[in-house]
Amino acid sequence: MKMKRVVSMLLAGVMTLSLVACGSAATPATETAPATDAAPAADTADAAPAADTADAAPADDTASAGEPITLNMWCIATESDSNRHSYEAAIEEMAKDFPEVTLNWEAFENQSYKTKIKAAVAADEMPDIFFTWSCAFLGDFVEAGKVYCLDDAYQNYKSELPEVMLGNTTYDGKHYGVPLTMNIVGLFANMDLLKEAGYDEVPGTYEDFIACCDALKAKNIIPFGCAGKETWCVTEYLESVIEKSVGADTLNDIFLGKATWNNPDVGAAVDTFQGLVNNGYFDPSGAGLTNDEVKANFMAGKYAFYMNGTWNCADFANNAEFFPKVKVSEFPVINADKAKLGQLIGGPSDTLAVAASSPNAERAATYTFELGKRICHYGYLDGCGLPAWTPYGDTSSINGLTQAVSEICANADSYVLFGDTAMNADDANTYLSYVDQVYGCQVNGTQFIEGLAKDIR
Repeated sequence: MKMKRVVSMLLAGVMTLSLVACGSAATPATETAPATDAAPAADTADAAPAADTADAAPADDTASAGEPITLNMWCIATESDSNRHSYEAAIEEMAKDFPEVTLNWEAFENQSYKTKIKAAVAADEMPDIFFTWSCAFLGDFVEAGKVYCLDDAYQNYKSELPEVMLGNTTYDGKHYGVPLTMNIVGLFANMDLLKEAGYDEVPGTYEDFIACCDALKAKNIIPFGCAGKETWCVTEYLESVIEKSVGADTLNDIFLGKATWNNPDVGAAVDTFQGLVNNGYFDPSGAGLTNDEVKANFMAGKYAFYMNGTWNCADFANNAEFFPKVKVSEFPVINADKAKLGQLIGGPSDTLAVAASSPNAERAATYTFELGKRICHYGYLDGCGLPAWTPYGDTSSINGLTQAVSEICANADSYVLFGDTAMNADDANTYLSYVDQVYGCQVNGTQFIEGLAKDIR
C-alpha cells in the first residue's frame, strides 16, 4: 500500500506540474511541483480494474473497424534502450486489438534521431507516428504545421489520461502529443564501491560528496562515468550542478528565455563542474564513449557514480548481480542560499505524435493513444519511468529503484525540464555545442555564459 500511496502523491505532483500549457508553440510550460502536503490524486492503483489492456476493448468501440492500413513509426527504443521491452510488449498487444493495422517501426539512437526527425520534418518526409520530446522540441514542429491535432481523438481517453498531464504537449490550447512516462536525472551509486571508500550511504551534503570522491580516487576507483560522445549525457551532470548552485527558478527562466545566460552564478557553477573534471573525478576515456558503453562500465564496477535518467532503473533491476549494489538519490545542494533538495532536472517529456501529412492521420491518432497507453503501462512495470497515464492492473512488481524515484518525486519542490528539450532547436544546438566545449575544457564558466548570451537571442 505504501507504494500505491507514493504513486498517488506523485501523480498529484505531476498533474499540478503540468497545469500550465505550453502556450505558443515555442514556449514550454513552467514546471513547479506543489508542496508535499497537497491533496493527493485518487488512489488509482486501488481503484483501477486489475485487467491487462490485452483483455480490454479499445476505448472507442469502432477503433478496430475499418479497411486495412499500414502505419510507419519512428522511435528511440533501440535494442539496448531501457524502453525496448515496453514498446515490444505494447506493439504485440496492438497487433491483437487492431488486426487491421500493420505497424512498421524503426528505432534510432537518441542523438542521431534528433537530427533525423528534424530533417524529416523539414523535408516533409515524416512517418505517420513519431517519438518526440515535449515543449519546444515538439513545439517547433507544431509551429511549422507538421503535427496533427489530437483534440478529437483525445475525447475517448479523458478518463485514463487527465488533461493536466498534457500541459507540455499543448500549444495555443490544442493537444499535439500523447505522453508516455516521466523521468528525472538520478544520481546512481554502486554501493559496493562506496563501501570500499568507507561510505555506507550516498553522501547527503556537497562537502561530504567531494570527500567521498577523493576517497574513491585514493582507492583507485573512478567516481564518475560520462559519455562525451553524446552531449546530452554531459548535460545530465552539468544541469544538476547548475540547478543545485543557482536554484530551479533561475535555471528554468534561462532555459525559457526569460533571463539572460550572462549570470555570474551560472558561470561559477560551470566552473564547479569543470573543477570536477579537472580533479580527475571523471573517466578520461569517457569523452570517446557512448552512453551504452558508459552504462555498461558502471554496471561492471568501473565507476562509483552514474548521473543519468531514471529510465535506467529498468536495466539495473533486470541485472540480478548488479541490482543489489545500486542506489539512487538526487545530487546534493551546492549553494543552500539559492537551491535546495527537491529541485530536480526532468519531468514529463517522452511523447508520441502524429504527422499532419499522414494519409491516415485520423486513424493513426486513435492508434497512437492506444499504443501510448500500453507503452506507459509496460514502461512503468519495467521501471523505465513514472506513469503519465492512470496506472491500472497489478503494480506490485514495481522494482525498488523505481519506488525510490517515486519517493524523490513525491517530495519534489520543482522541476526544470532538460535544457535541450526546453529550448527551441536552434538554441538547443548552440547550447549543446557550448556544453561539449565545457566538458572538453575548451571554455570556462565566464566564456560559457558570455558566449551563450551573445549567441542565443
